[in-house]
Amino acid sequence: MTAITSNLQAVNHVIAQAAHIAHRRQESIELLAVSKGFSAAAVCEAYQAGQRAFGESYIQEALDKIELLRDLPLQWHFIGPVQSNKTRAIATHFAWVHSVDRLKIAERLSTQRPTSLPPLNVCIQVNVSGEGSKSGVAPDGLVELAQAVSSLPQLKLCGLMAIPAPAEGLEAQRIPFFKLRALMEQINMQGLALDTLSMGMSHDLSAAILEGATIVRVGTAIFGERNYGENQ
Repeated sequence: MTAITSNLQAVNHVIAQAAHIAHRRQESIELLAVSKGFSAAAVCEAYQAGQRAFGESYIQEALDKIELLRDLPLQWHFIGPVQSNKTRAIATHFAWVHSVDRLKIAERLSTQRPTSLPPLNVCIQVNVSGEGSKSGVAPDGLVELAQAVSSLPQLKLCGLMAIPAPAEGLEAQRIPFFKLRALMEQINMQGLALDTLSMGMSHDLSAAILEGATIVRVGTAIFGERNYGENQ
């Protein structure tokens, strides 16, 4: 058994345990393997262990991997900050974008999504911790943005995403995830029907699941530590 196979089994076990505690079905939680900074060979190894959905943040690195692995039935998610000059490539090559935080970006993705493809699944990134260094719309601007994005053709607004400030301990980690879930409920009361909460990473996976995460984004716990000097 390879290290990646063993790590995937361990992560899925953590997901199963947290789902059990939360009285949820494990199948209601999708594991997104964050492969940014890792090779196409590592992605292929994870695929052979049963993983199908992969998350990328750097467009050229992602496009290289997508091309190399084009014969595999993989689902690609873009999870990094979206720059205006990258929207066409993202709209063309990805099934999901988790990090929409401006209407301009959403409009470009909608316009540039090929009509031969299904609508692009998108999540709005919310800055739930109020960090100046983090991307994401402020909570008080979320409803207006969500309503605007939901009306765009070639996009399907599925839910919300957040990368909270690091916190120690399960209860402290749960707080921002609770906030994100409450925000989604607030939006749905305005007439939308969002069902996706993209939240939780290697260090706060269980807390996110306890607060309703439907997609967890896990990289380090699957692939190991990144050496960015070799991958950028």
